[in-house]
Amino acid sequence: MSNSNHPPGHPPSAIRHPPSVDGLLIVDKPDGWTSHDVVAKVRGIMKTRRVGHTGTLDPFATGVLVICLNQATRLAQFLTADDKEYVATVRFGYATDTGDLTGTPLTPLTDAGHLDAEKIQEALTHFRGKILQTPPMYSAKKIGGVKLYEMARRGEEIERQAVEIEIKELVLGDEPPRDSDLARDFIIRVVCSSGTYIRTLAEDIGQRLGIGAHLTQLRRTRAGRCEIARAVTLERLAELAATGTAEGQLISMNEALVLPEAFLDAAEVAKATHGNTIRFNADWVAGTLVKLLDERQQLVAVAEYWPEHRTLQPRVVLVEQ
Repeated sequence: MSNSNHPPGHPPSAIRHPPSVDGLLIVDKPDGWTSHDVVAKVRGIMKTRRVGHTGTLDPFATGVLVICLNQATRLAQFLTADDKEYVATVRFGYATDTGDLTGTPLTPLTDAGHLDAEKIQEALTHFRGKILQTPPMYSAKKIGGVKLYEMARRGEEIERQAVEIEIKELVLGDEPPRDSDLARDFIIRVVCSSGTYIRTLAEDIGQRLGIGAHLTQLRRTRAGRCEIARAVTLERLAELAATGTAEGQLISMNEALVLPEAFLDAAEVAKATHGNTIRFNADWVAGTLVKLLDERQQLVAVAEYWPEHRTLQPRVVLVEQ
């Protein structure tokens, strides 16, 4: 793979056109930052314009934000659907208009002292598996091309269609409940499908228990294969960049994608880079997304498999022709 990003017909320059670095970073997003803020900061630290992310986190939330650099930005479409894992602190006692601690209380403070681990555990059983969830007004989901939170800030509320999500794990943490005035905090761990709103889940658990609820803390600990243990803070990333070692934090595009694999020889790699189909025999169903890897296990392309023709059709090519 050529790492040069200089314009065609112009010689490379180490000063004006630094080598393109392809891969993903796991950033530990700080509290109070938007996902866009993090992207802008990484763009400056890594000195590259092509930076994106695979799924937003609310400003008050922290934890795993997967950042794509250069060619890896083309993989975001395949990574957004990955499962997510969160650790959340739910405050039972009152609801807010945003579903979190940044919002305005919607209900009077109610004494939650009667809630214990047993009651919470029982309530959680009703939210495991595939359930319907209505997106909150304070969300980036678009309806008619307008983000819901933009309407909410104008005082508008519209009907939203409930969507099916899957709660794969939902457990109560081992930490004892913490009291704040009459409210009571419990920590839960959630593994869920993409598109799940943990704020809404907290509110719905509260409704099940007959009491208002909202989030006071939310930390994403995993997105697909990207875990918090491998995350880097923005401060640390800047330090590494200053010493020329920030690339050591990158995850390869191959490692990040959780897809079936097909290994290609040199001739097949040449065909794939030109978008040509590859003959391949497998038991995958029609339309299965497959990673095409070269002999060094570098990601060449993402392809679709078509069993009726026994072919792999490149959908996104990630190496230069």
